[in-house]
Amino acid sequence: MLPRTFSDQLWLVMNACRGNVAGCRTWPHRNRWGLFYLWLLLSAPAWAQGLELRIEGKEVARTEDVVFHQIDEHTWVGTGRVMANESLYLVEGSRRAALIDAGTKINDLDKVVASITSKPVLLLVTHAHPDHTGSAINDFPEMWIHPAEAQSQFVSHYKGTIRYLEDGQEIDLGDRTLLVVFTPGHTPGSTTFVDPSAGYGFSGDSFGSGNLLLFGDFSTLIASCEKMLRLMERHGIRFLYPGHFNGKNLETKERIQDILALSRDVLSGKVKGEMNPTARFGLSWVVSRKGVRIHYHDGAVR
Repeated sequence: MLPRTFSDQLWLVMNACRGNVAGCRTWPHRNRWGLFYLWLLLSAPAWAQGLELRIEGKEVARTEDVVFHQIDEHTWVGTGRVMANESLYLVEGSRRAALIDAGTKINDLDKVVASITSKPVLLLVTHAHPDHTGSAINDFPEMWIHPAEAQSQFVSHYKGTIRYLEDGQEIDLGDRTLLVVFTPGHTPGSTTFVDPSAGYGFSGDSFGSGNLLLFGDFSTLIASCEKMLRLMERHGIRFLYPGHFNGKNLETKERIQDILALSRDVLSGKVKGEMNPTARFGLSWVVSRKGVRIHYHDGAVR
């Protein structure tokens, strides 16, 4: 019997990434299928897309698990090696820094971060999927997360203190502020962090990195796109760094407008999706246009 639901599949992947497959006894046959599902996820072209990494900027840290490149004087992107080049971002202010997401399995992430900044570090999470909240979240004493994501089984291993984010909250790093923007659709509590002074933000998987897995519905996604476009216009935000950054897939206003237009057309019936031959994670349908691809389930068209 293979695990069929998204939750079961990601649970297996999460434990495989932690080297804990043998301990996964709460779901039948997890021992047998954990590493298989990890391999399946990583090899899936619909998920990883097979895109060549072209991340510019000075390399400032490298381990077997992650490479950090400099974005600007006080901002860095880390690239993991497990799940579709999962991204994490280090954002430094004058008093403290924020680490946005923690990858899948990055040993001694706290030490890697400390080699880049001497400031105390807050851990902020875009959503609870295990390629963003892997084993390294336990390197940090506090984790800030959307309340809905905090209930996920994928962060149940966290041993520190969970703090709840609020929509519209401002996180003061000292001469630099991150604005918390809830952007559900990919997951119920997907969150984007926007830096108005820098003119960019960090959106996790909210807009898909060009390949959106929609576990919510199109109405929710449409509302998140509209909300983000208004905010980008108001604050002069040029683009968002995605959760799987390859150097050329920034979430621009044009990209989000394309997602919005395609979502509206699917919801109105103007555009029909095609059957997804793999139907991974229960996402039985896929629709593509202008370089945007959305995978969705039967109940998403509402």
